[in-house]
Amino acid sequence: MELQQMRYVIAVAETNSFTRAAERCLVVQSALSHQIARLEKELGARLFERTSRRVRLTPAGAAFLPAARQCLDAAERAAAEVAAAVGEVRGRLAVGLIPTVAAVDVAGALRDFRGRYPRVRISLRVGASEDLMEQVGEGALDVAFLGLPTTARPGGVAAHELARGRLVAVVAPDHPLAGEPVVDLRRLSREVFVDLPAGTAGREQSDQAFAAAGLSRDVAFEVTNADFIARLVGQGLGVAMLPSAYVPQLAGVVTVEVSDAPARVEYAVWSRFGRTPAATAFLTQLGIPVPDGHAP
Repeated sequence: MELQQMRYVIAVAETNSFTRAAERCLVVQSALSHQIARLEKELGARLFERTSRRVRLTPAGAAFLPAARQCLDAAERAAAEVAAAVGEVRGRLAVGLIPTVAAVDVAGALRDFRGRYPRVRISLRVGASEDLMEQVGEGALDVAFLGLPTTARPGGVAAHELARGRLVAVVAPDHPLAGEPVVDLRRLSREVFVDLPAGTAGREQSDQAFAAAGLSRDVAFEVTNADFIARLVGQGLGVAMLPSAYVPQLAGVVTVEVSDAPARVEYAVWSRFGRTPAATAFLTQLGIPVPDGHAP
């Protein structure tokens, strides 16, 4: 069993096509098909069902795929560790972040990192804090930037607190509250809200604040993108509460201080069970203290 064969299987599984997989792997289709057939013979099981219309994994193929990915990850990690031992950082850097991250200029940091370590393949994923935390714990992401209520702490990962900040109200320019210097949760509770989906960490901090004040509110619009929250607010469809450090990036809305606003904490998190050389270099570039070596 060879690593190249595993790469071919993964490519076919991800593209659902031997032709597209061969194009991705920069080989002729006959060579790719031959190598997969050799692997199937060695394993004693078909990995793909092939018809004139489609290609899909067999149950055996579905069982083989996660292990194949782990083997390739381990091989890439081994090569990266050897390179790091002779002073070269390469491999991968998979980063995750919430849409409203404000404590770190992630785009600028990745630009600087790529300029310094051009042999590292960088990928980026945007999502909710709880999902990103899980992906870091599973090894799918190397580093992630989260925002959590002050009542929560990152779990199952190593973490470094980046910043704390309060939420502010965000309203349309012609909203009656736009001219107010400050507002409280009781007044805001009479408004229709635009917010993140229920159950997410970004939504939880506001839900907890209103519940602690004995108030309920009407969240009529649930969206996953903070920029779209601002677009809906700007159209007068509702009000929102967003981190004060993030809202200067938004256009077409007005911010109002909230006297009893909830707060959130931004964190950088990484695996507790080991960091890749690229992850260590990235965290170090950001000035985040990490222990010597690649273990946390």
